[in-house]
Amino acid sequence: MNPENANLNSPLKTEDFVRSVLQLRPQLAVFDCDGTLWPGDAGAGFFEWELSRGVVSDEIVRWARARYADYLAGKVSEDDMCAEMVTMNRGLPEAEVERQAAPFFEAEIARDIFPEMKALVLDLQALGCEIWAVSSTSEWVIRAGMKAFGIPPNRVLAATVAVEDGKVTDKMIRVPSGKGKPQAIREVIARTPDAVFGNSIWDADMLEIAHHPYAINPTPELRKIAREKRWPVYFPNSVVAL
Repeated sequence: MNPENANLNSPLKTEDFVRSVLQLRPQLAVFDCDGTLWPGDAGAGFFEWELSRGVVSDEIVRWARARYADYLAGKVSEDDMCAEMVTMNRGLPEAEVERQAAPFFEAEIARDIFPEMKALVLDLQALGCEIWAVSSTSEWVIRAGMKAFGIPPNRVLAATVAVEDGKVTDKMIRVPSGKGKPQAIREVIARTPDAVFGNSIWDADMLEIAHHPYAINPTPELRKIAREKRWPVYFPNSVVAL
């Protein structure tokens, strides 16, 4: 059931949004990250960061740029591209990729975190809510970013590969995108979230399983779904709602 004070025809104001969530007193809440906790795509940003700084070989750089162009042209699926942004690091020490992820997040993403969303996460934690981050961006980037939200590494479900002898492999463990998000929640958390927050069509399946779904800074595709399903919509103050 949606919060009683949700205006189903227009986005919620900040105070109404925050109140509607906190009054639920959820025990388990799940947040998407890119576009929901901050604007933009940290996965694509870290991809460019690695390519432009020589983290991977020149051969991988040439392949990755061509592959990304195919993705933008619709020739590579969302799941495959998200996976390949992680597996392109195969053979590298995981510690090196982690060392790159932290300064990337601080330099490129941290300053744009939606303050209302960060405050909400911290308020929910203060109420005893268990918070998880679920994202198709690499685990290294999301874990680095979640430090600002007080979310521990063991409550991050993101694009993940197996690591053997300290080195990244090309063996994918999960890519939480689309239907992969509720699947990851069922497999790892094994409970139905009281509240879920997401911004894009790739979050729709995850929002669908929540007791209380919220469309945050939604893309036009997700806003259409939210309108049809009567989900509350919220645009952070720094975003101009279309």
